[in-house]
Amino acid sequence: MTSPRDALPIASNSPDRPLLVLASESPRRKGLLAQAGVVPAEIRAAAIDESPLKNELPRVHAERLAAAKARKVAAERTDALVLAADTVVACGRRILPKAESDAEVRICLEMLSGRSHQVITAVALIASDGKLRTRTVLTRVQFRRLDGTEIAAYVDSKEGLGKAGGYAIQGRAETFVRGLNGSYSNVVGLPLAETVSLLRGNGYPC
Repeated sequence: MTSPRDALPIASNSPDRPLLVLASESPRRKGLLAQAGVVPAEIRAAAIDESPLKNELPRVHAERLAAAKARKVAAERTDALVLAADTVVACGRRILPKAESDAEVRICLEMLSGRSHQVITAVALIASDGKLRTRTVLTRVQFRRLDGTEIAAYVDSKEGLGKAGGYAIQGRAETFVRGLNGSYSNVVGLPLAETVSLLRGNGYPC
């Protein structure tokens, strides 16, 4: 039987492991890392322009932003591993916004209703040697057809605000999902298996 002490994540600033800085203020990413027993020594947001470039493909966009976030924070914390990520929701080549208003949540849900879409997360890690290492994961998500009442209720819940694609799969929007092919944690915001592999490969024991 697991004791309460055994269930606690090991702090990442213990003597036997390097410092880890998470370049994201996302509570979902912090929570997912905790599931793997990873507690960053510091959380530092990387304020960058996240606007897509003209004709930029979703995968390229996610990889560019994740690398930019990691480099920005690594320039300030040269003594630590810096972990960053960026999640993109896309319908084909179209990148959906990180919904900042009720109107954007509604537009995203109307576009996703009855369709398949892709959730792409790029994970970037800069180690003490200054090298950038990345992993990119794609999950396909199929939404059932949503009626106007469901969409209105979800918009009113405010759950989709601040979320890529205007929804949170770990919340009420899970009832919208008819099928999922790939990593569930990727859709939440951080593909755990790939992130743990990246950390372990760079001297951080998970």
